[in-house]
Amino acid sequence: MHGFEDTETGKEHVALSMGDIADGKPVLARAHSECLTGDALFSMRCDCGYQLEEALRAVAEAGRGVVLYLRQEGRGIGLLNKIRAYHLQDQGADTVEANERLGFGADMRDYSMCRPMLEHLGVKGIRLMTNNPRKVKALSEAGARVVERVALEVGRNPHNDGYLNTKASKLGHMMTHQDDDPEAI
Repeated sequence: MHGFEDTETGKEHVALSMGDIADGKPVLARAHSECLTGDALFSMRCDCGYQLEEALRAVAEAGRGVVLYLRQEGRGIGLLNKIRAYHLQDQGADTVEANERLGFGADMRDYSMCRPMLEHLGVKGIRLMTNNPRKVKALSEAGARVVERVALEVGRNPHNDGYLNTKASKLGHMMTHQDDDPEAI
């Protein structure tokens, strides 16, 4: 476990690494945004905890890799605003509409901290576990060398089906399963 502080925001992030990741070869990696409800409280209304668990399992199975755990809860809006967004979702808004009704963009995350984290660890290239093409683009624009996108589709259930379909239809997430109705459950 390696700790990092973003001097601009004061946020603390961690990297969990395994094996020789500084050998110059691309490593299996995930840039995972903190999700208290999914990661620690096992919420079924998102896929975050499932993705974190699968990323850690995949790194362990590969024997080398890194998970960057970024402190940007609720796609960057923070925990309390995420709870407010949940209340709006309970009233019928989808995940994007809820963030927008609170005055935020659909996705407020910042991946600029990833490059210095990877550089510190000696990582030259990553095989990024994500379904989000915007994350691939953002990490590349931040200076990380993304050599491959590795699909990470896990945890779909009746409680998050609409959420995942909205991520696909409104945020461009690449998913093999989605319904025509983005809010269908």
